[in-house]
Formats: sequence, C-alpha cells, structure tokens
Amino acid sequence: MKKNMAIMIVGVVAIMACNLMAAGPEMPLKEHPAVSAYDGWRLGTQAWSFNRFTFYEGLDKTRSLGLDYIEAYPGQKLSKDGDGKFHHNMSEELRKEVKQKLKDAQIKVVNYGVVGLGNDEAKAREVFEFAKDMGIETIASEPPFEAFDMLDKLCQEYKINLAVHNHPKPSRYWNPDTVLKVAEGRSDYIGACADTGHWVRSGLDPVECLKKLEGRIKSLHFKEIKDGHDVPWGTGAKRAPKLLEELHRQGFEGVFSIEYEYNWSNSVPEMRQCVAFFEKKGRELNPTGWEPLFDEDFANADMKEGSWEWKQGVLTRMGGGDIWTKGKYSDFVLDMEYKLAPKTNSGVFIRTQDHNWLPWIEVQVEDSHGKEIDRHVAGGIFDVLAPSKNAVKPAGKWNRMTIGAKDNKVYVVLNNEPIIDMDLNDWDEAHKNPDGSKNKFNVAYKDLPREGFIGLQDHGQAVWYRNLSIKELQD
Repeated sequence: MKKNMAIMIVGVVAIMACNLMAAGPEMPLKEHPAVSAYDGWRLGTQAWSFNRFTFYEGLDKTRSLGLDYIEAYPGQKLSKDGDGKFHHNMSEELRKEVKQKLKDAQIKVVNYGVVGLGNDEAKAREVFEFAKDMGIETIASEPPFEAFDMLDKLCQEYKINLAVHNHPKPSRYWNPDTVLKVAEGRSDYIGACADTGHWVRSGLDPVECLKKLEGRIKSLHFKEIKDGHDVPWGTGAKRAPKLLEELHRQGFEGVFSIEYEYNWSNSVPEMRQCVAFFEKKGRELNPTGWEPLFDEDFANADMKEGSWEWKQGVLTRMGGGDIWTKGKYSDFVLDMEYKLAPKTNSGVFIRTQDHNWLPWIEVQVEDSHGKEIDRHVAGGIFDVLAPSKNAVKPAGKWNRMTIGAKDNKVYVVLNNEPIIDMDLNDWDEAHKNPDGSKNKFNVAYKDLPREGFIGLQDHGQAVWYRNLSIKELQD
C-alpha cells in the first residue's frame, strides 16, 4: 500500500511539473512566447485566404492578426519580385529565403496543403522530405484510396501527419464516413483535415461530422458559413460555438486554420473578428491566463476620453495623455507589437503606483534604429540599463516586444533578441547605476514596489500598438 501510494505521489508530482512547463512562459525570458487563449489549441491562417496576394504579404497579414502559424498551399507566388512560388519543389536558395522570412515574421508553417499525393512513392517522398525540411507537422491532401498503405508508411517514417481534406459534395471525401474508412486499421498519423464550411455546403451537420471523426482529427479549416460564403465566426448561423465546445469535449489539441474565402481583397478585418471570437471562447473553455491588456471598449483602461482609439485592431495615439491599466500587475509577461513614426519617443511603464512617469520603470519605445547603444535606445530601461543589442526596426516597421517581470527580475525580448536581463536588487543607491553612471531617479530601484499599473506613454509623437496580451505569473 505504501509503495503504491509513493508511486501515485511521484506520478502526481510529475504531472504537475509537466503542467507547469506547459503553462509557460518560462523564466528567464529568452524568446517571444506562444500567446494562446486555449491550452492546446493553436490558431493560424490558411494562406489560401490571401491568394490574391503573395506568400510574404500573407505572412504580414498573419502577423497583423497576432498569429504565429500559417498553413501554406502549393503554387502561391512568394513575392512581387521574381517568379518564385511556394512549392515542395522550391530550390534550396528559395527555401532559405522563405525560412528567413518566416523567422523575421516569427511565424511557423505548421501545415501544407491541399497538395496532390498519388500512387508514385518517389513523388510523394519529395513532399514529405520538403515537409521535414520546413518543420511542417501535417500534410493536407485528398489521395486516391489505393495510395494509403504507401502514404501511411511514409507518415510513420517521417513522423508527419496526413490529414485528409474534404471539399464539398461530390468530391471524394465530402462525407466523413469515407475519411474514417481510409483511416481504419492505419496508424494515428492518418486523419482528417476537417473543413467545417465544406460540410455545411454539402448539407451535413458539422458538429455531427466532428463527433464521427473523434480521435482522427489532425487539423481544421475552421469556418462559419451564411448564404454559402464565409462570415466572422460566431455570426450567421452561429455554429462556431458548438463546434469549439465539441472539440473541447473531445480533448482535441492541434491547429485551427482560418480559411476565409470571402472579401478576398480585404478579408483581414473580418478575420480579426474570427480571432477575437476564438480567443474569447477559448478563455471560457480552457484558459491559459493570457488576456488582452486593454479591452476593445477600454473598460479596463484609465485614460482621457478620446486620447487613444482602436483602428482596425491597432491602438492608435490620438493625443491627450498616456493610457493606463485599471488593475495592478506584479509578476507577468506582456507581449505586444509597436510601430513608430520617424523620431518617435514613447515607452511602456510597469509596476507604477500612479500615472506619472517618474520614478517608475520605463521600457523605451523609440525610433533608434542604427544608433549607438545607450540607456535611451529602444528596449532599454530608461536612464538605467542599456539593451545588449539595438534590435529595433526602422520607423514604419512593426516591432515585437515582450516584457517579463518576476519579483526582482525584469526581462525584455525585442524582435527575437533577448536584450534585457535586469536584477533590480543591483540598483541599491538612488541616482546611481551599478556601473557608476548617474540616473535621474530619487529612489534606488531595488526599493521600487513589485506591483503596480502598466501604461503606454503619449510623448506627443505618433505611435501604434497592436496585439497587446498579458499573462500573470503564478508562484
């Protein structure tokens, strides 16, 4: 009995440790976190939504939505320059270029499809080799029935999923029963790329289709349909809430792709509504702790009316003063993006006790691209600690910045670069930094409160913020 109890306790401790690791972000902060409203769900775009644009433009649009994932499809032109296309037969040179663009955008290609896979093993292997090289987890396809034994073998060899996609009736896999038939008796790598919109177009109940495919769903082309076309999730027939609730019941973990096949030239505003719906519902079902720093109606903000406005998902300074949280934060991770006009100076205040900028910690937001590093360039702690690298992009470009605060430690990551690792306890004298240089603060930073408001500075110049998310850290 004692032995069994000991084993059980060890198991519980191990599970708790795994849960803590999964909860993230880890400290010390070395990279931008994965910001997800639902633990185990990852939201991205299907590049087909941007098929009137280039793949690189699609990356920019995906980043503007605050998403870290994209599903690529074969044949999309890479850029306006040249004839290169995203394809599994891309040259090595183009692959390197694409990988760098993905790194710069901080986006991962998780899925690839819908791509043709036939009975030719050599040609199929080319697709799997490409997927392996690009870090792709799932290939979406509609293969012939007789190809599945060979394809399952490749899936197991490469450890890459094959998700069978359903186009509308009368396509081969419009009915989930057919998908189940080809998956029967085969490895767990074989499953469904569940296109919920095409099920509706085929006259099927998408919730019942999900139930049939339980345990075999690898990814989703998630949609809300009204009058035959896409609408923002949670509107129209409002099937999306029930679909997410069913996937939650199943314990599904994986990737949702927003495939928005409407308003092709300007779909991002409606896709942004999909993101907002998904995050809100995710927080209801299985919250990770990530929350918007400021609500759309500014209910949790303290500011002069009209001084800041949301414009297409971008928090825009209108003039009239700083914007502050109503709540106080102690230990947290704050993730955001910002864009600067030339010669702009702004900042992010943390753990303040009032709405003044002195003497509180300010992470610099400044147009300092190319400048010599000092305590006033972007990402530094104003007048106190210079960043290890000047990582800010030129004015007019979006920057991603993550700020972490844990007791006496403060971290900053800017554009994939960890640039601040600060121990407040090293600042034990007012007006003096540990290296002997002077600062303007009448208090030693080690004595600053470890809890307070968060604010964005209005310094009288144009600045834009988007995708501001915060997660409070638990002991």
